[in-house]
Amino acid sequence: MEERKKQVLNAIIKDYIANAEPVGSRAVAKKYDLGVSPATIRNEMSDLTEDGYIEQPHTSAGRIPSAKGYRFYVDNLMERPPLRPEERQQVRQAMSGDLTELDDFMRNCCAMISRLTNYASIAAIPERGHGSVENIQLIPLNERQALVIILASTGIIRHKVIDLPGPISPAQLSAVERAMVKALRGAEMRSVSYELLDELLRKYQMQEAMAAQALDLLEQTLRPESSTRIFTGGATHMLSQPEFQDLEKLKSIFSLLEADNKLKELLEKVDPGKRTLTITIGGEMPVEGVKDCSMVVANYFVNGEKAGSIGVLGPTRMRYGRTVSLMETIAGELSRAMDEK
Repeated sequence: MEERKKQVLNAIIKDYIANAEPVGSRAVAKKYDLGVSPATIRNEMSDLTEDGYIEQPHTSAGRIPSAKGYRFYVDNLMERPPLRPEERQQVRQAMSGDLTELDDFMRNCCAMISRLTNYASIAAIPERGHGSVENIQLIPLNERQALVIILASTGIIRHKVIDLPGPISPAQLSAVERAMVKALRGAEMRSVSYELLDELLRKYQMQEAMAAQALDLLEQTLRPESSTRIFTGGATHMLSQPEFQDLEKLKSIFSLLEADNKLKELLEKVDPGKRTLTITIGGEMPVEGVKDCSMVVANYFVNGEKAGSIGVLGPTRMRYGRTVSLMETIAGELSRAMDEK
């Protein structure tokens, strides 16, 4: 795209994001001092309209950005302003919460994101199936019960008290623990199958009853959850956006925010290994009913591995640069907090 067209498109998008009103050539000439006349700007706007970067709503003389225009802006023109000191303080304060109560922590994180962006927020709690087996401990509680603790490389700990099939000495339990750690440490959580465990237990000639008990335990403990737990916040912020004064549009947004399976689909659009953000605009959304929305999603990590995702859902007239800066900061701080705690 020619430089002057970029300048005109950038001006239209900035003005429309700020005011939610169609932008005319005179407004661009007056506010943005591009060094050319309104007539020249009108010609550039005509070309941008023809190329699909801006649209003319109804019979208005002004233009608004299209999804294609927003995509070009995000990929080529967007600036990322740094967070203000008070915003950084709010992020750090939210990240200092108690991670042992992960559900409450994630709800507070969503509330903080919504306060700072004025958009709806979405977060996915760490999935059981992610990461690899870091360690396994079998701790005898008495002759007939043991506590099993499994630590994943993502920092997620799972534990369960099991009933043993008969009296088993601490020495026997320790031997089973060493065998399992030797065979399973480093294995991907998703790859630890019933068949693998069966082969392992037979190899070490465990008693049949004990083998069956261990298989049942580990198969349940290591099996990925059937669905990711999703948290949302700030849905009412959408009421303040001019785009969603239309009741039908608003119903679509609220229906989406209540459908965990659709929200999970939105979050999973992000490459599990990516450290950068993903910005999805309008019709790029993989679910119905949100063509007037954009979403910014970032992954957070524990020990270098993806643990989950956080995102914001707002109008396509989103303040992309500020939102990206904020989500980058939050994802980085969340990864750091989880690494430390």
